[in-house]
Amino acid sequence: MTTADRDWESGYRHPTPWATSYPPLSLPDLFAASAARRGDASLIDFLGRHYSYAETLDGARRVACGLAALGYGRGDRIGLFLPNVPHYVAAYYGILMLGATVVNFSPLYTADELAHQVGDSGTRLLFTLSAAALLPTALKVLEGSALERLVIGSVAGALPPAKSLFYRLFRGKEVAPRPDDARLTAFSQLIANDGTCVVPAIDPATDVALIQYTGGTTGVPKGAMLTHANLTANARQVNALDPDAGGPDRIVGALPLFHVFANTCVLNRTVANGGMMALLPRFDAGQVLATVARVKATSLPGVPTMYRALLDHQGIAKADLSSLRFCVSGGAPLPAETKAAFETRTGALLVEGYGLSESSGVVSCNPYATGGEAGSIGQPLPSTRVRLADKEDATRPAPIGEPGEILVAGPQIMAGYWQRPEADAEVFVEDADGTRWLRTGDVGTIDANGFIHIVDRLKDMIAVSGFKVFPSQIEAALYHHPAVREALVIGMPDAYRGERPRAFVTVSEPIEGETLKAWLNPQLGRHEQVDAVVVREALPKTMIGKLSRKDLVAEVMAEGAV
Repeated sequence: MTTADRDWESGYRHPTPWATSYPPLSLPDLFAASAARRGDASLIDFLGRHYSYAETLDGARRVACGLAALGYGRGDRIGLFLPNVPHYVAAYYGILMLGATVVNFSPLYTADELAHQVGDSGTRLLFTLSAAALLPTALKVLEGSALERLVIGSVAGALPPAKSLFYRLFRGKEVAPRPDDARLTAFSQLIANDGTCVVPAIDPATDVALIQYTGGTTGVPKGAMLTHANLTANARQVNALDPDAGGPDRIVGALPLFHVFANTCVLNRTVANGGMMALLPRFDAGQVLATVARVKATSLPGVPTMYRALLDHQGIAKADLSSLRFCVSGGAPLPAETKAAFETRTGALLVEGYGLSESSGVVSCNPYATGGEAGSIGQPLPSTRVRLADKEDATRPAPIGEPGEILVAGPQIMAGYWQRPEADAEVFVEDADGTRWLRTGDVGTIDANGFIHIVDRLKDMIAVSGFKVFPSQIEAALYHHPAVREALVIGMPDAYRGERPRAFVTVSEPIEGETLKAWLNPQLGRHEQVDAVVVREALPKTMIGKLSRKDLVAEVMAEGAV
């Protein structure tokens, strides 16, 4: 594929030229460079307790040496089964200093889900907390898998003294008892060393820093292998978007660090820029509003449902959000109504970006300075190339004037899937120049200024009488109704048409589904018209809070509605 008019590279239109070079750099070296510049500055604010760059770097070195003393080293897979706590940051960089590979696990995983990914990745050791929501699950996996050891941290130990005492006295029921088992090591015991040990040299271009599990572009969970060079490039690419990168940088980390969006945009980008992260163990709208005001946050990355929840919270009217400069939304389409309402309330720009686990987190974003184009996922990041491929044959360019599958190339694109060569063959295509392009599975268009618009995902398209219907277009129409808060559209079996779209919504005021259907269908094409609008109390969401079409389909099937 070499057709120039189907391949848009940011070039002169981007404030940072497309040809910007991102030399391979390891994550420990990225961290060490920032610590050398910003040693006494705060890197982490954890509910009011501050950890400086120097203190966190020392903790990471102690983690590396503690792991080495236990017999772990280069190439080992070591897991993080943690929420957003200081232990995560020290363990993450400590594992990487050791030349080992981090494997991220959601704190919401069941024992079966955790055991499956531990087994698939070959994870030998797992970091977790003594919390009742985590430790029992980790212990079950320790007993029933090849996992060798747990390192267990204490939330109370990471809090400010007053809050730590409160936690111990009044929230003891949330702490799980720790059995007497030689395979369990306290985090405090692991780091009880001077941080001096021999660690191996890292090859940023080839050493895998992170295995990030994802549904991928084919829906089968698998581990995206992200090298040190992938992740440090993406952190620098994202940082290059900020026209005031040298100014105040205080970011609220409500997005979970186990997710690639936060790993790049909250953790690695902030470290690269020498900023500060106010970490929150989970998303709570009231706590986020209070934290923005307390730390005078300049940025708050999130998913659309997070911004909607903030707008709906009773405290929004009195919250001081004047310090926010810009917020980046990702993970799902950002409704125009949510964007407009949030910007009006805060005075900050809310820009939409786009990425995948396979791209280290970010492919494109709207410009911070102008806000870009509403409804667009922005322009490609520096050094990132995007083109459109034929929806039926990814080796051919999309027909002129038609949407195509979005293909991406750049320094942030993964090395491949962990032990899945057959999946690599499906997701990568190579052109005549030897460039390896990642198939995203998303269908979109690219305008003359390089702004990308997502039409839908290939696997989500609904086949109605031989016509392809994009559910996102129906959802976008639904969001124009003032009563609609959330919307998902799925295909339902139809004896005559093959499939028929059906909409599921949550609402902010009482309204009947039939009333919404009567309002919606006249705005749609004949094949797009829905057979029903179903009003629900809630719609399923993923672990980072974005609406989940896959889970909705599963729920509807379980209810016997198909």
